[in-house]
Amino acid sequence: MPPRPVPAPAQTTAWLRPAILALTALLLLTWFTGEIADTDIWLHLMTGRHTLETRALTVPDPFSYTSSIDSPAYPGEARTRYFNLTHEWLAQIAMYLVYSATGFPGLVLLRALLLIAFCALVGLMVWWRSQGFLRAVAAAIAAGAVAINFQQSRPFLVTFVFLAATMAILERRRWMWALPAVFLMWANMHGGYFMGWAMIGAYCGEALLDRLRKRPVEGERQLWMVAVASFAASAINPNGLRVIEIMLNYRASGIQASNLEWQYPAFWEPSAYSFVLFGSLLVMLLRRRETRAADWLLLLVFGAASLLAVRNTILMGLVGSVLLFAYLPSWKRALPAAATYAAAAALIAAAGLHWRSGDSFQFHEAAWQLPVRAADFLAEHKVSARMFNTYANGGYLVWRLWPMQKDFIDPRGLSEQAFADYQHILQYAPDVNALLDKYGIQVIVVDGFDRFSGQVRGLPIALSDPAQRTWKLVQADERGMVFMRNPPAGVQPLNNLQAIGSIEFACKEQLDRDPSHPGCANGLAQVYGSIVGDRARAAQWAAVYESRR
Repeated sequence: MPPRPVPAPAQTTAWLRPAILALTALLLLTWFTGEIADTDIWLHLMTGRHTLETRALTVPDPFSYTSSIDSPAYPGEARTRYFNLTHEWLAQIAMYLVYSATGFPGLVLLRALLLIAFCALVGLMVWWRSQGFLRAVAAAIAAGAVAINFQQSRPFLVTFVFLAATMAILERRRWMWALPAVFLMWANMHGGYFMGWAMIGAYCGEALLDRLRKRPVEGERQLWMVAVASFAASAINPNGLRVIEIMLNYRASGIQASNLEWQYPAFWEPSAYSFVLFGSLLVMLLRRRETRAADWLLLLVFGAASLLAVRNTILMGLVGSVLLFAYLPSWKRALPAAATYAAAAALIAAAGLHWRSGDSFQFHEAAWQLPVRAADFLAEHKVSARMFNTYANGGYLVWRLWPMQKDFIDPRGLSEQAFADYQHILQYAPDVNALLDKYGIQVIVVDGFDRFSGQVRGLPIALSDPAQRTWKLVQADERGMVFMRNPPAGVQPLNNLQAIGSIEFACKEQLDRDPSHPGCANGLAQVYGSIVGDRARAAQWAAVYESRR
């Protein structure tokens, strides 16, 4: 039985509801138009361009010289690599076309529009179920509060919108035959299409339970036919139906195990995610006599999936927000008209506060995180010798320097062996020189610390030691450093100790631009205290960290 409709609110001015919808859209726009800080963007653009130019998938990988290492760390690593190279090809072409036509403003707006569409579908489904205007708006905002952590210009946005559209179509049982076409596009834009199988499965499961209970099931035949057709359509992609195997392989991957987005979420901490997760469970238990079987299946499947990885928490932004606000008990009396005016005022205030934070309408890339001048130096001097680079910056360096340069590693994580060696090199393990020789590395492009944890890299600290003579510092600023074995003719090496100064400048900028991640100050305190032996400097950075954390 669907939830009971809420009482109609008191009569309000005709323009007020459209105004609230516009203000909600404005609030979401301020939330979703932050600068492009996700460094995956560069490889998506590069891959889209390469696919268009060659009229072929990027296999074998042309951008990294370590991606073809044939020493699998687990069975199926080669198939996982192929999947990572091919499963987003259509979305990458679309991203590159948008970028070619509009630059970064178009990519930021596209991201915002996709996330707003996701939130709008959540609100629409709550409206269908309850006819409650304000609760539908609240559901859309709750979904946005979860989705704000996913405002990255990446193909996974397609999964969010298509998953919400699939749920909406199944809710209304209209436009059902659009789903096979949706799944065909989806399966060639992002690997998350298999979550659509789970969505359809929940509604098919409800139909099956109703049949066993001898209840009439409207459109059951069509539902099953569409489910089969959608499943078959999603197999038409470069990887067929291998996506489940790949997801299992990710759990065996050392690369994914160290990736923040694949860690388990802190569901016990107060957040929009925990609010919709536990809130939806609570209201469904309270109104268990009125709940639908499909809703319990959705909560079970998508709630469990959201607990497996940080990147899956968006699933409860969809399912949890719909269930929470659809089943939320309503007031026995209609809300006064003043409540609608209060909601409008609250939306204006919230949008204004977020705009004042400086994180809205940033139609550009986060250049302060990128080794721009390092890339300029390599391009100016036409340095083509083999390069070692950090994981996050590989894509940007390829975007700037390919085909003259290929990267050592990048966020696609194509070789487990290369990633393991990367970690050893970056932290300057005892065998680092042998590893550098193994890959024939002549150039090192490195930043000073991890921007999330604040851990200072061991490699630039070790190379800053005046006693080491092999590597010369040739370029250094707050965005990165370049060390070379043999600097180009006419280039006078810098004092290697300037590397530590570069890390300090980078940390100061990190504290100014992203004060929520002050760990670099603690990392510098440890470096000065335990490695450099400058206790006064260590105390200064420790004080900065204590004041910021």
